[in-house]
Amino acid sequence: MTIIITDYDLSHIDIGSENLIWIKIQVHMGPHFYQVNVTWNKDRQGMMCSPELSNNEPNNSCIEVATPPQFPKGIPGIWSPEHMFTAAVSSCFMTTFLSIAENSKLDFISFRCNSSGKLDQVDGKLQMTEVLLEPVLTIADEKDRDRAMRVLIKTESSCLITNSIKAVVTMKPVILSTVAVEEV
Repeated sequence: MTIIITDYDLSHIDIGSENLIWIKIQVHMGPHFYQVNVTWNKDRQGMMCSPELSNNEPNNSCIEVATPPQFPKGIPGIWSPEHMFTAAVSSCFMTTFLSIAENSKLDFISFRCNSSGKLDQVDGKLQMTEVLLEPVLTIADEKDRDRAMRVLIKTESSCLITNSIKAVVTMKPVILSTVAVEEV
């Protein structure tokens, strides 16, 4: 795993600050398994479903998948494995952020994360080599800016999908605030 954080001056942030409390919970549990079934429909597309997500409605748990249009006979407008790879990193980042922000009692107004994944050829094989995460976090008060950045840094290093892949994940965070710090 490689973590790169760019476009943010971290020199004034004390990562080990006593102002931020990280709650470490050790949960002893066995492995988790996630079921996904893929069925070919036609051409270069199929249906991906998870019986765990069905809620008694079979189509509710399915996503149409296809070869991306950049490949021969690829189909535009349908989720591809490359999109889902990138989405896995981005959605894991969001859910990890929500957990860490809650445990850290970070007051925030909104969170969104744009992401892009890079497919490239390495040693004659195609692989996802990079994922760029561009989280935009709106905090309630400017005084929480450094704390918010620490939460984002902790999120990036704690994301289980990021920790499970060999692609380089780069984070370019933007932190906005709705209330400025009052000057004395």
